[in-house]
Amino acid sequence: MTLHASELKARLHAPEIVVAPGVYDALSASLAADAGFDTVYLSGASIAYTQLGRPDIGLVSVSEVNDVMSHIRERTELSVVVDCDTGFGNAMNVMRSVCMLERAGANAIQLEDQTYPKRCGHLRGKTLVPEDEMVGKLKAALDARASDATLIIGRTDAVAVEGTARAIERAHAYREAGVDMLFIEGIRSDDDIARIMAEFRGQIPIMANMVEGGDTPLQNAQALQELGFSLVIFPGALVRAFTHMAGQFFDTLRRDGTTDAFRERMLDFSQLNEVLGTRKMLELGEKYDGR
Repeated sequence: MTLHASELKARLHAPEIVVAPGVYDALSASLAADAGFDTVYLSGASIAYTQLGRPDIGLVSVSEVNDVMSHIRERTELSVVVDCDTGFGNAMNVMRSVCMLERAGANAIQLEDQTYPKRCGHLRGKTLVPEDEMVGKLKAALDARASDATLIIGRTDAVAVEGTARAIERAHAYREAGVDMLFIEGIRSDDDIARIMAEFRGQIPIMANMVEGGDTPLQNAQALQELGFSLVIFPGALVRAFTHMAGQFFDTLRRDGTTDAFRERMLDFSQLNEVLGTRKMLELGEKYDGR
């Protein structure tokens, strides 16, 4: 199913929550599409994990995120929510980042109020830019987008740094700046959710982040919908599943010197080519090879 940008904006104001698995390349995005998802979250953390083999501590550049976004758009028509970290610098960097990612096919772009370099929202030791600086960056993002259908998401990491009350104050400021959605990261308790929803439910879409082993209590999409969230992301879940599986695979291969014991948990050569659409691509190429 394809969900275009204008439809994504409408769906975020509808009662049913949008569930967006985290992806990090064209293959993972295409697998999400095959599974029936219409929206994915291009996770900066997952890019760092898979492309660099490093933690989410601000090592990824805008060019690397943009390259992945371009590959995903070439392969799928899914709606893509892109993690743009801090915008990779000041307001001018934010404008360039938004322009690049929108041209590459991003449907929504998330910006956060950490200092640069940032770190994962569920790691300790975060620091924040002043509220007015972040408001300026969000206004720059809104001015830089070519289409109002490209959503700008304002994220605050203030819960862990300044407390829930200040996070709510920052979220109000970001809403007043004109963002299309709010993301209050690192919510610690049901009480915090109740306080946040009392302020914003029905006023602006709110985004939830489910991180296995993170600060926010894990809940399923239905429960989050009932609480009032409009979008839930599972940004690093696929990497955690893949890393667990890959460890077992390598243990098996090293122990046995063959993959036979792992075959039931693998695709064979033909099955992988079916997923990749190899036959259709070769047939397409034959139309133009002059034979």
